[in-house]
Amino acid sequence: MKFCWSTLQVKNMEKSIAFYTEIIGLEVVRKFSAGPDTEIAFLGNSDTKIELICDGTMGKTNVGDDISWGFEVDSLDEALDMVKEKEITIVNGPVQPNPHVKYFFIKDPDGMNIQIVENIH
Repeated sequence: MKFCWSTLQVKNMEKSIAFYTEIIGLEVVRKFSAGPDTEIAFLGNSDTKIELICDGTMGKTNVGDDISWGFEVDSLDEALDMVKEKEITIVNGPVQPNPHVKYFFIKDPDGMNIQIVENIH
């Protein structure tokens, strides 16, 4: 079995795509209409993808605080500078729980916890 994607219901597809392409660095692999009020987009740059679904009939999204998506970067310091430039609030960190990893958390436009991680080799 292979993990394919994780799905997130979003309120605004364009804001979400901008966040995941400009901040996280993912590419839009596919985007299509799935009915009169629904858009779906798959983003990623490897085998694993994220799926964003925007259903115009839904009033709100429901993202739990116990869930996060982690994205690895080459330099946590550069990532910190970039999110500060874009005026994205850092909600936790930076933290370095051991000599091999450091990270911080931000939120996407729908409140999903996003962990930005540097693995130190």
